[in-house]
Amino acid sequence: MKIKLKDGSALEVEEGANCLQAAQKISDGLARSAVAAKVNGVLCDLSTKLNGGDQLEIVTLKDKEGLEVYRHTCAHVLAQAIKNIYPTCNLAIGPVIDNGFYYDIDFNTPITQDDFKKIETEMQKIINAKTPIERFELPRAEAVKLMKKYGEKYKVELINDLPEDSVISFYKQGTFTDLCRGPHLPNTGKIKAFKLVSIAGAYWRGNEKNKMLTRIYGVAFPKKDEMDAYFEMLEEAKKRDHIKLGKELQLFALMNEGKGFPFFLPNGMVLKNTLVDFWRDLHRKEGYVEIQTPIILTRTLWENSGHWDHYKDNMYTTKIDGEDCAVKPMNCPGGMLVYKLNPHSYKDFPLRMSEMGLVHRHEKSGQLHGLFRVRCFTQDDAHIFMLPEQITDEIKGVVKLTDKIYKQFGFKYKVELSTRPENSMGSEEDWELATSALKAALDEMHIDYEINEGDGAFYGPKIDFHLQDSIGRTWQCGTIQLDFQMPQRFDLEYVGEDGLKHRPIMIHRAIFGSIERFIGILIEHFAGKFPVWLAPVQVKILPITDRTVDYADEVAAKLRANGVRCEVDKRNEKIGYKIREAKMEKVPYVLVVGDKEAEDGTVNVNKRGVEEKQTLSVEEFLSTVVEEDKNKIIF
Repeated sequence: MKIKLKDGSALEVEEGANCLQAAQKISDGLARSAVAAKVNGVLCDLSTKLNGGDQLEIVTLKDKEGLEVYRHTCAHVLAQAIKNIYPTCNLAIGPVIDNGFYYDIDFNTPITQDDFKKIETEMQKIINAKTPIERFELPRAEAVKLMKKYGEKYKVELINDLPEDSVISFYKQGTFTDLCRGPHLPNTGKIKAFKLVSIAGAYWRGNEKNKMLTRIYGVAFPKKDEMDAYFEMLEEAKKRDHIKLGKELQLFALMNEGKGFPFFLPNGMVLKNTLVDFWRDLHRKEGYVEIQTPIILTRTLWENSGHWDHYKDNMYTTKIDGEDCAVKPMNCPGGMLVYKLNPHSYKDFPLRMSEMGLVHRHEKSGQLHGLFRVRCFTQDDAHIFMLPEQITDEIKGVVKLTDKIYKQFGFKYKVELSTRPENSMGSEEDWELATSALKAALDEMHIDYEINEGDGAFYGPKIDFHLQDSIGRTWQCGTIQLDFQMPQRFDLEYVGEDGLKHRPIMIHRAIFGSIERFIGILIEHFAGKFPVWLAPVQVKILPITDRTVDYADEVAAKLRANGVRCEVDKRNEKIGYKIREAKMEKVPYVLVVGDKEAEDGTVNVNKRGVEEKQTLSVEEFLSTVVEEDKNKIIF
């Protein structure tokens, strides 16, 4: 029989052949690398039987899905090892997460990280045995009976909660059987590098009323050197921790009196305002106008926008004059009201309205983390109103602006296109048109992107930008969302060239995403060593003796007159101590001034990260630092 391959070619295979046999037909190397397959777009085991006309794609560890299969199998190996050592425990769930997996387990006897070594040893035995992993399916009653036989009460609950038409599948590896949708590796021996890393408590099904289970986290990689590199990155990340550096550099404070609501200190405000000024300058040049909308608006507005139905559990509410109101979690409904204040013509478009809007979203206290997960943040929003024929050009304009901003900080990035989710609003036709417009813009700009099925906003598809920082981690920041729904819900109109009323198309977009979170990313990206243009204190002047304090003040006055942010350290401390402290503060330039410098009108320049010191005239140094600041040089 013939099957179709990813490249469109046909492959002749034996009747009833499975995916692995088809891979062997293509090449022995591909068969050795194969971990799973896609048949007609559905991820499945290599043992899956093929039918004539099926479309086949072989999945390897180079594919995202392949790594997920690999890591999910590792979770099952963990579960088997746990059952071997602690046979009275009950298994709950064991999904894949970034770089690894976890398994939630109900132990009769508590365990600690001290037990990891014996668990890892048992896991390695299972891996060394190269045990085949086999899938089988059972009717609901038999599935429940099997799990009751093994005493797995959590699995019984999961089975009973499955929809009536669900396929109930299990995976068997040796004497161990687990309820699982799959797919999995063909055998345990394909796992090459793993490590258990931490332990935590987790309520069954995330419900505080349920029993607290033990969650064991692990990481898994195709090769040991990849795992070693991952742990090296984690060590480097600890040194760059933005919470630690934010405190040391006096950028922001986290206080119990305002959990999730960060306090920005003077140095942090300089950094934040510098980012905002940079953002505003670029947006003015790109033809944006800036607005500001209220923080509290009526419940009826949020019901009209759709946020109340989709987001009310994350919103803070209040009453004003007896009317239900909500603190805004997003800026867009306010932007709709601003649009409606005046009549619009097709000649007004594209209309680009930006807003640095403070929004509040309720996050559980356990999820709060520095500036990365907060309860209030400043979103660099913009809403672009346009004609249908302007969609592609406007999206391209936003992509170019986003690219310009990210490159200014030395970020590389990848792009993801997210399609319609299950709980979305609007017609299929609108969604197809919106999705096609986003694809067209990316294709015309020759930008590589991945499709993220079903992860769009509830009102439209979106393009997301994932930044890569200096140690290789990725952060989702920018987003472009095409929206046909909000203009309809708010009855937005414009008068077209034909003199009739029409509905505008709208783009939601953010580039920093959250300024607070972006600052956290920048702190870790630069390890607190900000380039001159971002550094809260660009220059620190250190007089060697009291005799040169007046000269240090003169130098500082000259620098400040030219827009340079500088401080003079007048403390009665030894110069070596003051230099060491300035380096700890990661100031880009430290100027040492003694009697000779005061007499010659010079400064001794200590540049951060450069061993060699220079003696320059004040004018020469000023020219250097002003040039770096003006051109926003990052390295």
